[in-house]
Amino acid sequence: MNRLTPLAVLAMTTALAGAASAQDLRMTIWSANEAHLAVFNEIADSFTADRPDVSVTFESLPFASYTTTLTTQIAGGNPPDLAWILERTAADFVNSGILAPLNETFSNTEGFDYGDMIEKPTELWRRDGELYAVPFSTSPLAIFANTDLIEAAGARTPADLIAAGEWTWDNAMATAAKVAEGDKDGIIVRDFNYQTWQNLAAIWRGWDASPWSADGDTCGFADPEMVAAMTFIHGAIFEDGAIPGPGESVDFFAGDAAMSITQISRASLLPKGDDAFAWDLVPLPAGPAGEYSVIGQAAIGVFEDSENSDLAVDFLAHMTNPENSAKLAQFFPPIRQSLLNADTLGATNPLLTPAMIENVVVQGIARGGVLPVHEGYSEIQQLVRAELDALWQPDADVEAVLGAVCRSIQPLL
Repeated sequence: MNRLTPLAVLAMTTALAGAASAQDLRMTIWSANEAHLAVFNEIADSFTADRPDVSVTFESLPFASYTTTLTTQIAGGNPPDLAWILERTAADFVNSGILAPLNETFSNTEGFDYGDMIEKPTELWRRDGELYAVPFSTSPLAIFANTDLIEAAGARTPADLIAAGEWTWDNAMATAAKVAEGDKDGIIVRDFNYQTWQNLAAIWRGWDASPWSADGDTCGFADPEMVAAMTFIHGAIFEDGAIPGPGESVDFFAGDAAMSITQISRASLLPKGDDAFAWDLVPLPAGPAGEYSVIGQAAIGVFEDSENSDLAVDFLAHMTNPENSAKLAQFFPPIRQSLLNADTLGATNPLLTPAMIENVVVQGIARGGVLPVHEGYSEIQQLVRAELDALWQPDADVEAVLGAVCRSIQPLL
């Protein structure tokens, strides 16, 4: 019978202790972009450099089924340690009690500079003053304009209208309709496709319209502001031809439309070489209620029931500190005051001019309101979409359709 020597026993004990103490952090994301992953892994490597028993794995899930897959993992008792969370599901995650609080760790982490984070963009991710997720990407919706198409149509460019103090939705739609008189289209609400209705917030916020009250208890679709905004949108589609109609697939970045409402990250889609066209990036036009901004957000939260939740919070503090936020800024606009300037953002977004960065990104983040959110959002979103199908007809009764929306969703609010 072979006996283990004391040295062998010590070696085995040490190995087992190392295996037991090894911690693998898993973070779900919806990007498989190699450039994104390269930055994430660089940040993870800097975190694990002095933690030999720690590793960080990024799990890319398809965007279309991301939230469903994530909630399935949570329900199955296998939550990731950290996860990206869409703004539309923020209320569900923040109010559910499944996310770890962040204030104490962030306040006590050397070099994190908690006060550098602008407070307004974090409102969606707080409950009773406690922060439960960090908005690592806060991107204002803006308008890309194909100035070649607009000038060829004899229409007024956004820059001309801005210079004249006349950059309003009425004038923007007039420009779009003028271009659409030819063989191109007017203005696209990107990713709307007559299904993702919340993206129309980029327009209706100009009327100070909202799908529900600030406390989320009362439907706002039938309010006068929303009726006026939706009547304007309906007329732009079916009377003026300024917005492509249902079933039409139009790509601004292929040079097929005058303007597109989207986020600055889409600048990477602008064509180059022989296909390039002159373009501009400008803030959303003013509506009857004045100037405004709308932002889309994604945040990172830590699940409190994770076996490694404390370590995961430490990693989140590392990932979103000033140094690493600057690295992420090349893809994801940050909410740190120290980084929201033309020098920092211009270095990582070379396609954008300092004026674009200041007027669209910096000002947009500082004053912007987030896209619509509500607890139980997925079910509400489906009901609204179904009721709005009746609106996308030339002879639709806008007020009647919006009243039906409220009758449908009010029990859920």
